[in-house]
Amino acid sequence: MFTLSAPMLLRAYAAGIFPMAESAESKELHWFDPERRGILPLDRFHVARSLRKTVRRGVFEVRCDSAFRRVIESCAETTEDRPKTWINDDIVTLYTQLFEAGFAHSVECWRDGRLVGGLYGVSIGGAYFGESMFSRETDASKVALVHLVARLRAAGFTLLDTQFVTGHLGHFGAEEIPRAEYRRRLNRALEIKTDFAAVDQARAVAALLEGA
Repeated sequence: MFTLSAPMLLRAYAAGIFPMAESAESKELHWFDPERRGILPLDRFHVARSLRKTVRRGVFEVRCDSAFRRVIESCAETTEDRPKTWINDDIVTLYTQLFEAGFAHSVECWRDGRLVGGLYGVSIGGAYFGESMFSRETDASKVALVHLVARLRAAGFTLLDTQFVTGHLGHFGAEEIPRAEYRRRLNRALEIKTDFAAVDQARAVAALLEGA
C-alpha cells in the first residue's frame, strides 16, 4: 500500500499539487490540481475598516508557531457551520512533521490563555500554501489572516496559495488564475529565500494596515 511521507508532500506542493481527504474518517488522500487556482495577491490584500480597527485594538494576542498541532486539530473539528471536514489523522500527522521540519507554520489568536482562532499552511521558498483556518470568537481567523499576510510581505514571500476562492476570502481580494499562470508564479516563488520567523510582527502589521 502506498504511504505518503512528508518529503513526498513537499515535492507535491512544489509541483503545484495538494492532497485532501474525503472526510475526517477517510483512510485515503486524494490529489488535486485544479484548472483554476485560488490565490490571495499579497500586494493587493484588502482589509475592511472594521477589521482594521479590531486588529489595531489588539483584541487578541497573536502568536506564530506556538501551538501548531492544536491549530490543525481545531481546524479538523466539525461545527454547525462546517459539519464535514477534509482533515483526517494522516493529514494531522504529516503536516505536524512538516512543521517540525520547518516547512509548515501556524498563526494563532489567543484570549485569556485560550486558543480562539488561527490558521496553518505550508511554506517553501517564497510560497505559502494556506490550508485551513478556524474561529471560536468573532473575527479571530480574520485577524490571524491579516497577521499572516503582514508577515509574508515583510519576509519577502510572493505567493499566497488559497487553493480555492471562497466568499470569505473574496472579501480580502482572493482571485482565481489559470493553472499555467499559477505554476509560473509558483516556480518563481520557489527560487526565493525567505525566513518566516525573522519578522518584526508589530511593524509588519502596522505597515500593512497603513496601505490596506
